Amino acid sequence: MKVVSTVLPGVLLVEPQVFSDDRGFFFESFNERDFSRETGLTPHFVQDNFSSSRRHVLRGLHYQIVEPQAKLVRVVKGAAYDVVVDIRKSAPTFGQWFGVELSDVNHWMLWIPEGFAHGFLALSEEVQMVYKTSRYWNKEAERSLLWSDPDIGIRWPLEGPPILSPKDTMGQRLAEAEVFA
Repeated sequence: MKVVSTVLPGVLLVEPQVFSDDRGFFFESFNERDFSRETGLTPHFVQDNFSSSRRHVLRGLHYQIVEPQAKLVRVVKGAAYDVVVDIRKSAPTFGQWFGVELSDVNHWMLWIPEGFAHGFLALSEEVQMVYKTSRYWNKEAERSLLWSDPDIGIRWPLEGPPILSPKDTMGQRLAEAEVFA
């Protein structure tokens, strides 16, 4: 496994060692011992989530203000442009974002610590995403940043208007959102 730091402190790109041959491929999608050794982190995961989206669906930018979740995100089918935004007011990178393409070809995973909003855009006809969370989903604590907030300035690789849920169309701008201290 190779771990790459990103422009946002604590957000890590995890590249598993993939073993391929003419039959297909194999890789360990999560190995607690190796993950801890390579990252210095010892996450305790309590929930696995599975998401399926069609092309042009944009989900996010979501976070939980109470019981914040750390996430380990990966795409198992298709490709998605995955984005995280630092919403820790005391951080020097507050309001900054990082985006990367995760796919069933590169097999990369993204570690998203607590204190970040997360979202993604489905780039392929179908995207299936799996992610582990460190805390259970809490509907009352869930918040959503506006995906198109000009103060954040995310450069989504859009080919037209995204397909959004009603909740995501109502996301708040960062300047008005409840964020972490």
